[in-house]
Amino acid sequence: MTPTTIDQPTFATRNDLPTTSRTQVAALLNRRLADALDLQSQCKQAHWNVKGSQFISLHKLFDEVYADVTEYADLIAERIVQLGGVARGTVREVAEASELDEYPMSVSSGEDHVKCLSAALAAFGSRMRLAIDETSDLDDAAASDICTEITRGTDKWLWFVEAHTQSR
Repeated sequence: MTPTTIDQPTFATRNDLPTTSRTQVAALLNRRLADALDLQSQCKQAHWNVKGSQFISLHKLFDEVYADVTEYADLIAERIVQLGGVARGTVREVAEASELDEYPMSVSSGEDHVKCLSAALAAFGSRMRLAIDETSDLDDAAASDICTEITRGTDKWLWFVEAHTQSR
């Protein structure tokens, strides 16, 4: 079997989107999948390592964010496969493709984890917001809808996490 490139749909499908659109959307969504899986691991990094007076509330919050980000990754990966592509979700693929900043290993305080996770959520949300328009331009309304749903959820979690550092 000859290896396929990321530029070609791997599997035949009766999906009536043009092959070019399916190929471009799958490639775009694979980049966002890498970001989602990176964000997922960053949520767990914060969850496992948070310390301080807000430990229990942040520990639980970070785990809730993780659970939803896991669902976002699944939505993205499933759409890629629906289009005839291959979801590229291995750790090595994600490490190479993610556009998110590296999560710092030196943080431990709740406040520092909130700042770092807020930055990651904001960056992910921004990229997903761009993906709404990009997938729409490629005439994939279903992918745009998925990106909109993920953006809405990411914005909610950013609000929840950022609220821990905001005051009057």
